[in-house]
Amino acid sequence: MSWRPQYRSSKFRNVYGKVANREHCFDGVPITKNVHDNHFCAVNARFLAIVTESAGGGSFLVIPLEQTGRIEPNYPKVCGHQGNVLDVKWNPFIDNIIASCSEDTSVRIWEIPEGGLKRNMTVARLELHGHSRRVGLVEWHPTTNNILFSAGYDYKVLIWNLDVGEPVKMIDCHTDVVLCMSFNTDGSLLTTTCKDKKLRVIEPRSGRVLQEANCKNHRVNRVVFLGNMKRLLTTGVSRWNTRQIALWDQEDLSMPLIEEEIDGLSGLLFPFYDADTHMLYLAGKGDGNIRYYELSTEKPYLSYLMEFRSPAPQKGLGVMPKHGLDVSACEVFRFYKLVTLKGLIEPISMIVPRRSDSYQEDIYPMTPGTEPALTPDEWLGGMNRDPVLMSLKEGYKKSSKVVFKAPIRDKKSVVVNGIDLLENVPPRTENELLRMFFRQQDEIRRLKEELAQKDIRLRQLQLELNNLRNSPKNC
Repeated sequence: MSWRPQYRSSKFRNVYGKVANREHCFDGVPITKNVHDNHFCAVNARFLAIVTESAGGGSFLVIPLEQTGRIEPNYPKVCGHQGNVLDVKWNPFIDNIIASCSEDTSVRIWEIPEGGLKRNMTVARLELHGHSRRVGLVEWHPTTNNILFSAGYDYKVLIWNLDVGEPVKMIDCHTDVVLCMSFNTDGSLLTTTCKDKKLRVIEPRSGRVLQEANCKNHRVNRVVFLGNMKRLLTTGVSRWNTRQIALWDQEDLSMPLIEEEIDGLSGLLFPFYDADTHMLYLAGKGDGNIRYYELSTEKPYLSYLMEFRSPAPQKGLGVMPKHGLDVSACEVFRFYKLVTLKGLIEPISMIVPRRSDSYQEDIYPMTPGTEPALTPDEWLGGMNRDPVLMSLKEGYKKSSKVVFKAPIRDKKSVVVNGIDLLENVPPRTENELLRMFFRQQDEIRRLKEELAQKDIRLRQLQLELNNLRNSPKNC
């Protein structure tokens, strides 16, 4: 019997990446040079948000997707933060609501007007203060409206209920900085990676750690839940300093199911998972390529498909939600690639080649839409519910009925688990001490100027009073 090679049949075997024409890119964007390991980019079906380089404070651009081409240097920005912006995320249920976090220890919620910004926006719809050090990550809950997670350099993860504008839970199980957060499909589980080299699966409402892996041979950086497969995928570095991915069973983190070395480069590997097609995309920070794989529940679990290559290195990548894709072109995924050296945002479409122009139901199953499945009170009360699904068959143009209402509240202390999070915290580093010193110097200078102006005004009033007293009385 003659030997025959075994070929794996897959409808995604020939997926290819297509870069948008230059006129459909965003040019002249002053992309931030911050070295924080985030994407610095967020996209939805209407807007593109990019963190920008700015002198003093932090800012980001919000550009309507149809406004491609060269961006003017004086284009309006969202610039209310006092420190560098480290992360931005769009609300999955309200297209014009975006969350940002910053080195100034705050999380802010912004409402972008219809048609985009016409002038600089400095006042947030909601300011959230609860962390004692800078905040590096924000994540929206995948099925519940107005529930936001934030992770700070104080090693805490806060859960915010935006209906009341307060933190309602605090997850305090990490011993170092949280590097990444990811939810399962219904948002009942949260997985995190941390600088303490541990991978955790957490029940977010109680803060209880369900599973924990001490990754000595595979130093984890990023993690992603693989939909309903009850699997986790992590990217990290092996003991030989090669880039590596590992697949885990979420109910048993004692050993990874598989480990696979990728290459010997040093850039961070960002994983992106598409639950509809079971495709995994790996993009390296500072690389120009994007590898993609297909995942299955049976061995070998991970099947390499192909690689998109480009000479321009990427600083970060934004991902378009499913309802913003072009189904007529069989587009199954779209990246927005940040090219810092050129000040360029480059859309990259991942396309399944098909000859027919009709709707391809096999590559577009029902997908999570823009309607929340739960209210904050329902989720906090213990309810779990799968996302509300929608079809992409007729092209998705329906606007969400959800409206964001900022709570009206008085300033008060923020107490979570018996700890006041807004009390004065002494600076922990030399940079924090210098920042606090210069802030106080500015405040003292401003108060001195106000005092000098009031002294001048007081003298003027005294002179006027003396003139009235010395003036001859009218007969």
